[in-house]
Amino acid sequence: MGRLKQLLRNPVYQVLAGVVVLALALGLYFVGPSKLFDPGTWNDGASEAAASGTPAPGGAADSPAPLVPAEDPHKTVAVVVAQGELVSQEHAGKGVVEVVWLPNGRYQVILRDLATSGGSDLRVWLSDQEVLPGKDGGRIFADGKHVDLGKLKGTSGTQVYDVPSGVDPKSFRSVTIWSTGSSVSFAAAPLQA
Repeated sequence: MGRLKQLLRNPVYQVLAGVVVLALALGLYFVGPSKLFDPGTWNDGASEAAASGTPAPGGAADSPAPLVPAEDPHKTVAVVVAQGELVSQEHAGKGVVEVVWLPNGRYQVILRDLATSGGSDLRVWLSDQEVLPGKDGGRIFADGKHVDLGKLKGTSGTQVYDVPSGVDPKSFRSVTIWSTGSSVSFAAAPLQA
């Protein structure tokens, strides 16, 4: 510590320290703090059947009927069983969210054409909460039941998240991009069958 104080008394090191601080300040100003947490664009390969937007066979999200077609137990294509558009909340966000049933009996959540800003520790959650637009709706998700599907892979692009085995997507009403760092929803989508 004594050596550092001695160095900082030297005018050359004072100027050098000032240049470093100025460069950091300018970098934050022009790049913006959100860019420090912005993972950029990410594109996963999504199922072709899901990409076509194949709708789930009739029934509402709260219907006791199964989400996958019972008439064809040998279904070999992925089926979109619920979907919704992202609504801006704490930050601007847009894109389409799809819950997809796979022929192996598992589910995935797909974020298509996502565009949102970066933030501290962004996660993708299935939630039982209703989606309310705007900043007022961005805090309610912490109050309800949710399943964390993982870290947001990127702030733009198409991304696929596996729903854990044993989790029934019918018991959830929405998908949110949740910031655990600031406890707010950046954007969320209501799910409709």
